[in-house]
Amino acid sequence: MSDIRTSFLGDKPIGRIGFGAMQLAGPGVFGPPRDPDAARAVLRRAIELGVDHIDTSQYYGPDVVNDLIRETLHPYPQQLKLVTKVGARRDDRGGWLPALEPHELRQGVEDNLRALRVERMDLVNLRVFGDGGAPGVPLPEQLGALQDLRDEGKLDLIGVSNVSLEGARRALELVELGEIQNGYSILDRSAEPLLDLCREHAVAFVPFFPLGSAFSGGPSKLAADPAIAAVAAKHGATPSQIALAWLLARYDRILLIPGTTSVAHLEENLAAGDVVLDDDDLAALADVQEAGDPLH
Repeated sequence: MSDIRTSFLGDKPIGRIGFGAMQLAGPGVFGPPRDPDAARAVLRRAIELGVDHIDTSQYYGPDVVNDLIRETLHPYPQQLKLVTKVGARRDDRGGWLPALEPHELRQGVEDNLRALRVERMDLVNLRVFGDGGAPGVPLPEQLGALQDLRDEGKLDLIGVSNVSLEGARRALELVELGEIQNGYSILDRSAEPLLDLCREHAVAFVPFFPLGSAFSGGPSKLAADPAIAAVAAKHGATPSQIALAWLLARYDRILLIPGTTSVAHLEENLAAGDVVLDDDDLAALADVQEAGDPLH
């Protein structure tokens, strides 16, 4: 089993807690941040604390987050891995629309490369819409477009995001996957079958909403749970740190990308890597009541 702080993305060593940059955009992941200087400070502090992978996308903003990353961090530290996502676009009101035609996926990758000023992305996730994506765009064509870009040297690894279990199984048959990225937390374990699939194939699993979504109460629900509170008190940790440590204990190829616009929250999230849960802790946390998320 890998060290609690390190794992692998594909065959490359990687820190288990990275940074999810989505929140650096404005409200609704649309437009510029309220405080661009604070956003840059979070990015700089993440690198100072040893974060070696950032999860982003050109459609965060759109354009805003990648521009912030480039302006703040380029030229990038040698060990920094940049992960992006394609398959969606924004309308002029911030709505989310599919962009899954092969030419749109290619353009999405090219836009990320240009904005981040790199020649190759370390991993590109396909943001899946349903099992097969947009009508008339079969999954093999979508993944085939990314494989073509991989063959051209424009990306190293392919992942899938927001995918069903059946969609993930199909993807594994079509390409070599570097990661699967889906919602999962101590408050929402509906993706457990996907986690099992990742274990079976030794694929990294990246849970988004690792502290629960806004729909499931998030950190406030974590703090209100007596089992989480008790384990937090035992370790001198916050409930959010316990929730992140629980994820790290689930599978040695789970990689976390908690996002924040606060340096203090960033430091708190990264310190979760120091929390080692014992068998008693895990037994207590197994009984945590999952949130009643209206999306499920």
